[in-house]
Amino acid sequence: MQKKSHPKPHGAPRMAQHQVRIIGGAWKRSLLPVVDALGLRPTPDRVRETVFNWINHQLGGDWEGVTVLDPFAGSGALGFEAASRGAASVTMIDNHGPAVRQLEANRDKLKAGNITVLRADAVTMLRDMAARGQRFDVIFLDPPYQQELLAKTLPLCPALLKEDGMVYAEAEAALPLEEGEDRPEWLGGWEAVRADKAGMVYYHLLKLHKNKT
Repeated sequence: MQKKSHPKPHGAPRMAQHQVRIIGGAWKRSLLPVVDALGLRPTPDRVRETVFNWINHQLGGDWEGVTVLDPFAGSGALGFEAASRGAASVTMIDNHGPAVRQLEANRDKLKAGNITVLRADAVTMLRDMAARGQRFDVIFLDPPYQQELLAKTLPLCPALLKEDGMVYAEAEAALPLEEGEDRPEWLGGWEAVRADKAGMVYYHLLKLHKNKT
């Protein structure tokens, strides 16, 4: 007897283990392959949705003309999300060869002319970009944990931000930015516009204090 075929349920496509899904914009619901690399942990969908709501609010919903820097691109989840929403340019940096090749393949698959992929050391590249006078509206800092890379790169960001620019920072612990908290020197001058936690991920949207730009 022939088995009845049950219609597949509608909704989001099932994701493989090493994929990310774009959650908004022109490429919404697109699935992108991700290399399996030690320390590579794409920002979860729920966190990205929250973060992009925050950024969208700061931008007044207008991504036209927005320039984005993603110096620890990894899976590209954050950079592709920004490009999908209409950012004028997204510069992705990673120093891992297979990850860079996958980012390039995903960019080409989407025909994303607003994305540039570079293979480089993030700290060195940020210094070089600042020296060349390059400036961005949004910088994503989502470095590998346990390597103090946030402490090394956040102090480089003031020289890379346009006026009223912002930094998204993801970390394994909450950043001590509240009034009265003992903050390390590398956090000087920054304030949290928004901050939250999901599981073991602490995420923050930062801006410079107006009197310390």
